[in-house]
Amino acid sequence: MNKKRTTKKRYVIVGTGGRAFMFADALLNTYKRNCKLSAICDLNSKRLEFHNNSYQEKWGVKPLKTYLAKDFDRMIEKEKPDFVIVTTMDRTHHDYIIRSMELGCDVITEKPLTIDTEKCQAIIDAAKKTGRNVRVTFNYRYSPSRSKVKELLMADTIGEVKSVHFEWLLDTKHGADYFRRWHRDKRNSGGLMVHKSTHHFDLVNWWLGSEPVNVFGLGSLGFYGRANGEQHGNYRPYYRATDSDAAKDDPFAQSLRDGENLEGLYLEAEQEDGYLRDQNVFGDGISIEDTMNLAVRYRNGAQMSYSLTAYSPWEGYRIAFNGTKGRLELDEMEKSYISAGNGHISDGCTFSTRLTVFPHWEKPYHVDFAVGEGGHGGGDLLLLADLFASKSTKDPLGRAAGFRDGATSILTGIAANQSFATGLPVKIADLVSFD
Repeated sequence: MNKKRTTKKRYVIVGTGGRAFMFADALLNTYKRNCKLSAICDLNSKRLEFHNNSYQEKWGVKPLKTYLAKDFDRMIEKEKPDFVIVTTMDRTHHDYIIRSMELGCDVITEKPLTIDTEKCQAIIDAAKKTGRNVRVTFNYRYSPSRSKVKELLMADTIGEVKSVHFEWLLDTKHGADYFRRWHRDKRNSGGLMVHKSTHHFDLVNWWLGSEPVNVFGLGSLGFYGRANGEQHGNYRPYYRATDSDAAKDDPFAQSLRDGENLEGLYLEAEQEDGYLRDQNVFGDGISIEDTMNLAVRYRNGAQMSYSLTAYSPWEGYRIAFNGTKGRLELDEMEKSYISAGNGHISDGCTFSTRLTVFPHWEKPYHVDFAVGEGGHGGGDLLLLADLFASKSTKDPLGRAAGFRDGATSILTGIAANQSFATGLPVKIADLVSFD
């Protein structure tokens, strides 16, 4: 008896920086039976070439078709993808998300959905007009520790959550990396409140099953940047680190000759677009904050205090939920990494995690959970399976994130940026309309 042949879903990727590898490798290897990666697209032909060479070396595949960004529409016409995967610079996400939907494609996009209210509203309007689907790849939802938190909250373990205290720490390797590259310009990234904290705000929205209503924040550039570097003695007189004598003794410097992919993806590609991946974190031209604190109120009445510090000696986070039946705490020390480069663990630190429930009037207890292989404790692999596996299963935790999830996560950060600038609280309802 002949087996029914499954039609492969067709994918293209636009944006071939370091993040694109996770999706491409999954499509070319683990999910190649039911998925087909047809083409890749980027502004820079050198990066396209580097990706193709990497795919051939790792998976023995023929070179994928390549298109420059100006030929995006032609790629859609020729390749007829079912899905467009967007992994470009944050400020261009909306261009490719909207155009993909207009051309009849569903979209899988890296976080953040976009960086400001105008672009966010344009995506909302396009999704309503076209009826196309947009998935935002919030892999943090799939990490075992965070999934276990969701299970405990759904099981009413600490009752109704009334307040959340959330502190996230980026260390002087990972945190500094945002101040070397395009993220340092808020016009590109929306700052760390949008680019990075969108993960954290999405987690809280998902954990609480609610959405933000009001945001008040304080933010400053207190550590990185030339003025700060000169004040605390970390400034070195160089513009970029690679091949710079002045950068050799700088622990904050990142040479593009030191990372596994950094030289091929960026140094050898500079001649086409002029993008420098290794700028001085204590140099000029930084417009994002490194010290941020927020107060957020949610639709269900819960409140959150949130802190993000980008120059900590260790990397990780602490979160506590206070409920009507007790308290839940999650402490996690994470590995740090350089995007597309070599990872590291902060000196003297190891990966550790602790999840504890403190019931009212009862003895506290630790909660165990299985940690899988791969990035984010196995969360990346679970996300990829959810995106690309041929058979979908119902997820009681509701980890798949759509465009509204992407929007409500960035709106907290966008509101925070407005509050930083004005010193006033911001109502989320004043930013965009979902109706």
